[in-house]
Amino acid sequence: MDQSSPIAQSREFTPPLGKAWLTPLYDTAIRLLTSEKRWRSALVTFANLQPQDRLIDVGSGTGSLLLDLHKTCSDANLLGVEPDLQALRIARRKASNIGASIRWHNGFLDDLETMDDKPPNKIVSSLVFHQVPAEQKARIIEQMWHLLETGGTVLIADYMQQEKPLMRRLFRATVQRLDGLADTQPNADGTMEQLISARFEASEKLTEFHTATGTISLWRGIKKETHI
Repeated sequence: MDQSSPIAQSREFTPPLGKAWLTPLYDTAIRLLTSEKRWRSALVTFANLQPQDRLIDVGSGTGSLLLDLHKTCSDANLLGVEPDLQALRIARRKASNIGASIRWHNGFLDDLETMDDKPPNKIVSSLVFHQVPAEQKARIIEQMWHLLETGGTVLIADYMQQEKPLMRRLFRATVQRLDGLADTQPNADGTMEQLISARFEASEKLTEFHTATGTISLWRGIKKETHI
């Protein structure tokens, strides 16, 4: 069953490509400009979805990642969390076209009801954190940790530290031009790596991909124990 929250209509968020009128072009732009097949395939592989898994995609956008995950294991419990109703409509249509049984929540992670009263054992997110303010990045990481069951895994693919000068220039000319400097610069400076490592045990960068829009890094963290 789909969930919807009135909070999604009252809180600000950045559309998938920075501007609402660009949302219909999102899938094409991501495919052409971000080496999508490489980083998304890597994320799906590391997710290693199993039938008993309960997975949440934070900022599921137009649903492409969840559809790829569904193709690898159609019996897993999948839930997409997305505040942008326009993007969510695209995701629902794509899922319906292939008969994918994916649940959707039009809202944010902090107004989400848990999955059948059971915490997720896997949480993923892709190309979301670079679009949210610095304090919200930390808040979402905290929410992920609290939602995740002990022993669970978080996988985040996003524009993180732009170490190479060329990648930094490309990131500035493309992503930062669309989404602005305020939210994206902390990512370019390495904030995300620090947030993930500070909250999740056994955190590590699994791989990175140099693209026409900057470097996209894939990080994994494990929730090993309960913190007070």
